[in-house]
Amino acid sequence: MMRLRPFFSLILAQWPWIALASSLSMLAIAHGFERFAGLAPCALCLHQREAYWIAAAIAALALIARRMEGAEMTNRALNLLLTFAFVGGAIVAGFHMGVEYKWWPGLPSCTAAGGGAVPTDLLGSLNQPIHVVACDEAAWVFLGLSMAGWNMLISLKLAIYSGLSVLYPRGLTEKSDV
Repeated sequence: MMRLRPFFSLILAQWPWIALASSLSMLAIAHGFERFAGLAPCALCLHQREAYWIAAAIAALALIARRMEGAEMTNRALNLLLTFAFVGGAIVAGFHMGVEYKWWPGLPSCTAAGGGAVPTDLLGSLNQPIHVVACDEAAWVFLGLSMAGWNMLISLKLAIYSGLSVLYPRGLTEKSDV
């Protein structure tokens, strides 16, 4: 554990930067799957992205607040908001995973037949029916987990780090201020 202490200390001390980079990376990865792998997002996939947009905005505010004198409580409050944003993302991702594994029904906006390709003739496609990707089918699975499952695990990890950064805003120092 002593070898990991400096690693975790660095993560917690630099948490707003890491939270911002993680949020933007997850959004870029989702866009990459959509753009390059041709995996169109369903309604729940798009809802999962909202948590990362919110977390990125909060992290950016936290980076601004870090530059202010005496903003210790503000930084902790923003880290707490990051915790809530990532927990919210984990809840949405967990719900989506449950829909994919048929543990419970999805949202009404998720029950359409698959489709997903963006037409090249946008004006001509206005007269055609809209194809919405179904939320109850996993488009991609790795090691038995869908993208929603992996997103839930990543969101939980980010929520844990965010919560720890509230308790240890300067990292894991010998003399804790908690």
